[in-house]
Amino acid sequence: MIKSFILKNKLMLLGVLLGGIAGYLYYHFIGCVTGTCAITSKPLNSTVYFAVMGGLGFSMLKKSEKSDVRSEK
Repeated sequence: MIKSFILKNKLMLLGVLLGGIAGYLYYHFIGCVTGTCAITSKPLNSTVYFAVMGGLGFSMLKKSEKSDVRSEK
């Protein structure tokens, strides 16, 4: 069950992983000096936000499954 989920959504999961890494790196190297930024002031916020954005972005690249139903006249 989990294996089929991973195989079906591997592109989205890759986006989540890469987004999370990018989010933490963004926090670490750029971040927010004053601590008033909602997303980049804490490593957890930045990592989760970028992981979600990465998952959404990569899931748009997935090819849609076409149905073979043809309309009849």
